[in-house]
Amino acid sequence: MNDALLTRIAEALERLAPVPALSADLTGAPAYVWDGNAIVQVEAFDPVDFDLLSGIDGQKNVLLENTRRHAVGHAAHDVLLWGARGTGKSATVAAVVRKLQREGQDVALLQCAIEELASLPRLFSLLRGTERPFILFLDDLGFDEGIGNARSLRSLLQGGTAARPANVRLYVTSNRRHIVPRHLSEQDDPVNPRDVVDDKMALSDRFGLSLGFHAIDQQAYVDIVSGYADSLGLSFDPLEAIQWATQRGSRSGRVAWQYVVELAGRNGLAL
Repeated sequence: MNDALLTRIAEALERLAPVPALSADLTGAPAYVWDGNAIVQVEAFDPVDFDLLSGIDGQKNVLLENTRRHAVGHAAHDVLLWGARGTGKSATVAAVVRKLQREGQDVALLQCAIEELASLPRLFSLLRGTERPFILFLDDLGFDEGIGNARSLRSLLQGGTAARPANVRLYVTSNRRHIVPRHLSEQDDPVNPRDVVDDKMALSDRFGLSLGFHAIDQQAYVDIVSGYADSLGLSFDPLEAIQWATQRGSRSGRVAWQYVVELAGRNGLAL
């Protein structure tokens, strides 16, 4: 095979290869999304106001302080936010970042889809090219089948050449406190079960902060509805709000907001 033929093959392969994706400018936007190939700017970043998140004051204030430290270049933790669905985990992450931005801190939110975990080393190499502080957000993380991906993420948190850059902290939400199931299946090691449990729990141990978000009682739910409704100038019937939650089988901040959306629609308001 001569050089001319090799050159023609190389040129043909180059034409067939996809055009490399260009990442967005990382210096100005408040929020981005990593799609596995490029960093894309979020066009409209408008999370719920920090002060409207009620019933989780302890969790949101701890997260705010940790994020503020990271924003100014001080030591800060990677954070695991775990607990029942709809209790405000994701909303708190976005609200904290937005609050700091409004205070003048140059920190950005960057969300990565769970299915793109394998591409994180490539993302980290891009983020090493900027000094801007980033919160890398992984929403609703869980590993039901095997723990290979859990081990990969653990290695990115614990250090080494592929670990996250100093200007990046990971904020992860999960319905499970330990992210992976703790039960021992038939495929787990029956001889050394303690080793299996330790291996599965090792990922959650990599997070310096672990914040629990728990199911709320009826009064807390009504208080959340009241906070949202007051901010929009809406009145409501607490009994109707409770009935709304009962029909959905859950009391949470998410359900409270959905009820307020219903109220706003009835009153001809746009949100």
